[in-house]
Amino acid sequence: MRVLIAGAGIGGLALALSLHERGIGCTVFEAAREVRALGVGINALPHAVAELAALGLLPALDAVAIRTRTLTYANRFGQEILSELRGMHAGHPVPQFSIHRGHLQAVLLRAVRERLGEGAVLTDHRLERASQDAEGVTARFATAAGPVEARGDILVGADGIHSALRAALHPEDGGIRWTGIILWRGATEWPVWRSGDSMMVAGDMNEKLVLYPIAPGTTPETRLTNWALGIRQAEGAPPPPREDWSRRGRHEDALRGLVRFQVPDLDVAALVSATEEIFVYPMADRDPLPWWTRGRLTLLGDAAHPMYPTGSNGAAQAILDARCLARCLEALPAPQALERYEAERRTRTTEIVLSNRRGGPERVLDIVSARAPEGFTRIEAVISAAELAEIGLRYAAAAGFALGGQAAR
Repeated sequence: MRVLIAGAGIGGLALALSLHERGIGCTVFEAAREVRALGVGINALPHAVAELAALGLLPALDAVAIRTRTLTYANRFGQEILSELRGMHAGHPVPQFSIHRGHLQAVLLRAVRERLGEGAVLTDHRLERASQDAEGVTARFATAAGPVEARGDILVGADGIHSALRAALHPEDGGIRWTGIILWRGATEWPVWRSGDSMMVAGDMNEKLVLYPIAPGTTPETRLTNWALGIRQAEGAPPPPREDWSRRGRHEDALRGLVRFQVPDLDVAALVSATEEIFVYPMADRDPLPWWTRGRLTLLGDAAHPMYPTGSNGAAQAILDARCLARCLEALPAPQALERYEAERRTRTTEIVLSNRRGGPERVLDIVSARAPEGFTRIEAVISAAELAEIGLRYAAAAGFALGGQAAR
């Protein structure tokens, strides 16, 4: 079997490694002329890390990431709503990693090239169209030297939120759904904050601040520290430009959005001001699809189910897609394998997309903000421990990383 993979993002590369593990041949076609470390911080949750560990990548991830110990939800005044242990500290067999998206992609890319060979990833190959017959698929790619065609048994569109294969399969798709929220994001080396492996999400869906380290610093006293600021724009604000990992933002815009936030033990304005490159893009997703697969063509990751970045699940679900698809291809002929893959993954990811629109586990922030907009003396007077736990555990179960007895206080 030969699998054609459009897209060398996290999902596409994880699929290549998973296919290779099972003795299935593949080639990855990437539209960009080079695979660059785009984006900033993301979290790889334990259910996805377990799959990466099965591929032998845990040592490589440990070298470039932070094992997250705690996640704290707080209001915009920095008052703690909930703090819970994460990863192995909560009892999972593997860690949760806070990591630069580009570093995770680089770990995967290096492993693909080492295990499958340098020719396994072809850059400057943008998918234009695909056709299929009873024996296989033919994909046509645009390159700087002109169009080229490749033949395989199946084609997987892992080409992101602006997927060419998704557009071909679903020309009626309604397109990007913007929430009205703009995200400013960045990362810079900064003195260790709290325990050096702590994550905080503060505010609510209208104004949200996220802080966490994503890599060791150049000294033991520093960490590469990621921050993200989401601000809902005024009613009737024009839609932003096309979602793009590398669109630059302005410091003054991000600093303006920080005015209403207080973090008692961190000068967030100084952190933002010290960040050399700030990126800006809309918080967006797409409506869930009624189907992903037609014959020998299917979708994976953001091409299939782009989701809001609440709950730290976008990259994780792409990895789970990849592992599931590889298992199905090992067990079944190509068309039946794709059908089983979709049956296992589409309903679950649809549930996560819709949950993230409602805030996912971060819905606790909206509840507290609505009930106590000017802060609180005792969180128990605002929301019960049982209500907090129920929201978090329900999301963990839907996403696939629930663990009985997860610690919270």
